[in-house]
Amino acid sequence: MAVVNTEAKHSIIIKSVRGLYTVASPDGVFKECTARGILRKKGQEPYVGDQVRMDGNVIAEVLPRKNEIIRPPLANLDQLCFVVSMCEPQPNLRLLDKFIAVSAYKEITPLLLLTKVDLASCEEIYALYSSIGIPILTVDYQNPESLEVVRNAFAGKVSALTGNSGAGKSTLLNALDSTLEIPTGEISQKLGRGRHTTRHAQLYPLSSGGYIADTPGFSTFDTQRYAVIRKEELADCFAEFAEYKDDCRFHDCSHTCEKGCAVLEAVENGKIPKSRHESYCDMYEEAKQIKEWML
Repeated sequence: MAVVNTEAKHSIIIKSVRGLYTVASPDGVFKECTARGILRKKGQEPYVGDQVRMDGNVIAEVLPRKNEIIRPPLANLDQLCFVVSMCEPQPNLRLLDKFIAVSAYKEITPLLLLTKVDLASCEEIYALYSSIGIPILTVDYQNPESLEVVRNAFAGKVSALTGNSGAGKSTLLNALDSTLEIPTGEISQKLGRGRHTTRHAQLYPLSSGGYIADTPGFSTFDTQRYAVIRKEELADCFAEFAEYKDDCRFHDCSHTCEKGCAVLEAVENGKIPKSRHESYCDMYEEAKQIKEWML
């Protein structure tokens, strides 16, 4: 895996809109930059988060990435932060488990940010995901200390916020840094989800150091939105399977229905959360539909 210079001595793309890029460099911020056509021919289309070499107002080279996600196109993330609302909209565990799997597949540190904890309990979700080693922070806007903990988690890193619409991503960003002034939307009472206020991926510099991206919200999660994971690779994206998956009777066990499956036995014995295994099975069925041209 390529090593990316996180000290940002190179220029970094912080915004991309219809082929025009905003680039932050040691000499300042440059808007409406273009990219050399040869980059796309080489399969090096610039992503937000890319470190680049500039030639005047033109992106001449995209430096090696340590990771990337497909849509929205973001590169070189240190952490992928999933904002989970405790109500309005209700938590979606399938959505959350797919996010965690993508994080594992892309080798991006996951971080759960639980919002609206003053309106509904977060104990069940906190216990479930902390038991499998996922870092979790609770956000209480009435408690400045909780916001300071989140600021510290973002400091000096390139992070992206994601989650279903209406979970409060933009609201959280504005609370963390009031200078950002990111538009927010209300929850649609008819649809039970938020209106999409973020239209493109953009890195925002934080006053505490580092960058954070607010990505377009969504109400259902297509794994291929971020990464295409083959069914053979999926079990490796569920960390709690690691202790058991090599003890299955069959070496090509799918861990969904086979006799002699050590993972299924662990689920039955309460060693693997049932909801996590159900999410895995859903993702496995989706992965079976992946065609070679999608890879």
